[in-house]
Amino acid sequence: MGGATRIGPLAPPTPPLPTRACYIQVKELEKRASGQAFELILSPRSKESVPEFPLSPPKKKDLSLEEIQKKLEAAEERRKSHEAEVLKQLAEKREHEKEVLQKAIEENNNFSKMAEEKLTHKMEANKENREAQMAAKLERLREKDKHIEEVRKNKESKDPADETEAD
Repeated sequence: MGGATRIGPLAPPTPPLPTRACYIQVKELEKRASGQAFELILSPRSKESVPEFPLSPPKKKDLSLEEIQKKLEAAEERRKSHEAEVLKQLAEKREHEKEVLQKAIEENNNFSKMAEEKLTHKMEANKENREAQMAAKLERLREKDKHIEEVRKNKESKDPADETEAD
């Protein structure tokens, strides 16, 4: 346990210990009833631990005219493929819009036909009902006329007899 440093309320100040990349020095600042304060001092890294990074990005090799031409052709092919895909999607969208519009027109026509048939049926029923009511009224009027005629005949047949008896 010689190389490990314990940091906590009971740890005394320790001399700097070597680590992989830097040294750490711990200084006790204050001791209070609520706790202790420490200051950690880190030494700068040594050159041994610093990895060497290139200052500039790796240089790309020079492209030949054929490679440039191939890349341009590939880009053109991608552009054409993308354009064809967009046109295909647009055509599908238009086809879908046509189908939706056709369906809406068909539903509207069906609704119109159903409404017209319903109205025609209702008008026919009203006409038949009206004709039946008129026929019933005419029958009642005929019955009344018949009754009136019978009453008149009865009265006429009684009246001459009454006149002869009264004389």
